[in-house]
Formats: sequence, C-alpha cells, structure tokens
Amino acid sequence: MAKKPQRGARNRDANPRKFKKKTSPLVIEKVEYVDYKDVDLLTRFMSDRGKIRGKHLSGNDVQQQREVANAIKIAREMGLLPYARRVASAGRQGRGRDGDRRGRPADVDSRDTSAAPVDENNLENDDVMADDQVEAAAVGAESEEV
Repeated sequence: MAKKPQRGARNRDANPRKFKKKTSPLVIEKVEYVDYKDVDLLTRFMSDRGKIRGKHLSGNDVQQQREVANAIKIAREMGLLPYARRVASAGRQGRGRDGDRRGRPADVDSRDTSAAPVDENNLENDDVMADDQVEAAAVGAESEEV
C-alpha cells in the first residue's frame, strides 16, 4: 500500500513563492510602549466594525499583538474606543423581525391599496383647522388665568 503524503509538506512544495512579512506600524514609528490612551494608534489595529485585527493583517509579532490587544481592551473599558460600530449598508436589505423583507410585520400585506389618495386641498383645510384650534386653546388658557 502506498504511503500518503503529508499535508503540510505537500502544500509547502506546491507553493515555492515566499511572501514578504508586513512590518508593524509599531516598528515603523518606533513605539516602545503601547498606551491605551493613544486612540489614534490603537484604531489602526481595529477594523471598521471595531474588531481587533489579527497579527497577520497588522504585521505585529506575538508580543506586540498581545500588548495592542490588551491596550484596546482597556481603552474600551475606559470608554475611549467602542466595542462595536454599526455600519450602514444601503444596498443590502435583510428581513425584518417577523420575516418580511421590507421590515414590516408579516401580517401586513405589502400590496394593500385600500388607503385613499391624498388630496392636497384637504391638507390645507386641515392645517387651517389646526391653527384655529391652537388659537382657541390659547384664548381658553388666558381666560382661565384671569
């Protein structure tokens, strides 16, 4: 029976290209101590949603990544950094709570056309009546004060 090749050895032989390791911003800026109050530096190690980026994405070694992660966690507790950020996406519309695509409750029919068309003349009359009611209420309040 033939011997199976090891997975790790096969992958190394199949990809002979070497990649250049990213250099950490901590090394570039010669930062000796990662301070939790340095929010600008710490946000460079966070994603747009507020997650801590991995060491391969940021270019940190293990010790630097541990210091950065601890500083971010302390800054979050102090209220300097958010735990998560909400990102608004205009193109994607998910389902609402009850399962409807438009965020309406499932028992409401989306093709409901029973609503009467809006008449602009009625709107003006309603506005006038509302103004009269406000004036009448003001006159009534003045008469009670006297």
